[in-house]
Amino acid sequence: MVVEDPVYVGALQVFQAAGAALHPVPVDADGMAVDVLADRLAAGLRPRLVHTVSNFHNPRGATLSAQRRVLLAELAERYGFLVVEDDPYGLLVFDGPPPVPVAAHGERVVRLGSASKVLAPALRVGWLTGPAPLCAAVERLKQSTDLCTSSLTQLVTPELLADRAWFAGHLDRLRTALRERAAALTGAVAAVFGDAVTRSVPTGGMFCWLEFADGTRPADLLPAALEYGVGYVPGTAFAVGQDLSAAARLCFASNPPAELHTAVERLGAAWRARAT
Repeated sequence: MVVEDPVYVGALQVFQAAGAALHPVPVDADGMAVDVLADRLAAGLRPRLVHTVSNFHNPRGATLSAQRRVLLAELAERYGFLVVEDDPYGLLVFDGPPPVPVAAHGERVVRLGSASKVLAPALRVGWLTGPAPLCAAVERLKQSTDLCTSSLTQLVTPELLADRAWFAGHLDRLRTALRERAAALTGAVAAVFGDAVTRSVPTGGMFCWLEFADGTRPADLLPAALEYGVGYVPGTAFAVGQDLSAAARLCFASNPPAELHTAVERLGAAWRARAT
């Protein structure tokens, strides 16, 4: 199967546990490099699945461009693979409407969603859309794994989503909070680290991708950062084939702007202390 590189670590662990042969495709500011995938398909690669976090990528923060979405759906039809469009963050766009799903451009797309990102983190209810035989098979596998998700949370989730006026207002408040937190985090990173890092510019979702340009390896810096009371995920956790030892994923979703400023200042203190 084809995965993005960097790839969402939760998906990576599932694919590895299943024994899947992984073929990584890089991710840039416009999401998965679908042109690279096209070249590999033309050269003979024949995956059964292509996995993509299409909106506000975890961990890269990028969003798959409209042109790449169309091409990915066309490639799925041409070569007969399924696209797994992992989309828990699409509704968390900061400005404007959510991006048009890859699933809107073709029928060979399985689309995943989650209540935990748009309703409440502890509400572990997800859903998928796709070909009926595949959905039925997934349902049987789910039942054999854990005898189904809690009936209570499955009843709560559709009731909340069905209240369209409430849900629209809730999303507006959530987007506003996330936009403010993203601006606070990225502004603090620029002020504290300057030219020592490059960073993504979040337009939605929960994550900012950081890359050090001064030789710092976030995996090595992490123990010192934890001593200063701040944490992150090193880029190496998301790597499949690339060297991501200079990268880190920062999450701005859970803390207000003042705490994010403090967190980045602590990270900067750990970084400076380790350099001396």
